Amino acid sequence: MLKRLIKYFLQGLLYITPMAVTLYVIYFLFSWIDGLLRDLSIFEEGAFSEYSFPGIGIVIILAGVTLIGFLGHRIFTAPLVSAIEGLLERTPLIKQVYGSVKDLMSAFVGKDRKFDHPVLVKLDESRTVERLGFVTAMDLSSLGVYDKIAVYLPSSYGMLGELVIVPAINVTRLEANSAEVMKFIVSGGIIKVGEEKK
Repeated sequence: MLKRLIKYFLQGLLYITPMAVTLYVIYFLFSWIDGLLRDLSIFEEGAFSEYSFPGIGIVIILAGVTLIGFLGHRIFTAPLVSAIEGLLERTPLIKQVYGSVKDLMSAFVGKDRKFDHPVLVKLDESRTVERLGFVTAMDLSSLGVYDKIAVYLPSSYGMLGELVIVPAINVTRLEANSAEVMKFIVSGGIIKVGEEKK
C-alpha cells in the first residue's frame, strides 16, 4: 500500500512539476515586465501617465515566445531539416529507403495522408477469411484495372504489409480511428481499438 502511494505521489510530481515551473516562469516574467513598464519615464510623465496597462506583460511574453518560435523554425529547424533531407535524397541506395519510409509516414500524417479509411476485406471465395486494412486507391484505371480498389494490409509486429486488389464489394468500411486500427493490427490484436495505454 505504501509503495503504491509513493508511486502515485511521484507520478503526481511528474505531472505537476513541469506545469508548475512553467507557470512560475510566466508569472515571474509577467511581474518583471509589468514592473519595468511602470518604472519607465514615459508612463510617469507623458500622455500615458494617467493610464494603467495591467496585463501588458503577458502580451509581450506571448508575442516574444511566438517570435522566438517563428525565428527558430525559419532560421534553424526548417533549413537544417531541408539540408539533411536533400543529402539523404541524393545518396544512392539510401534515397530509395528514405523515400519509401517518408512516403509511408506521410500516408499516416500530414496533408497527404492516405490511410484515413480502415476497412475489413474478405479475401477468400467463401468470404470467411477477413483482414483489416486501409483503402489507398479507389481508381486503378491507370493500371487497366476496373471495378477494383487498392487496399493496404499491414502485418502484425512490424510496418511491413501487402497491397491487395479486390472487388469493392468485398470491402467493408469501418467506423473506427485509423491510428487505433493500425495499432491494433501491428500489435497483433493485443492493443484493443480505443484502449488507453497503461
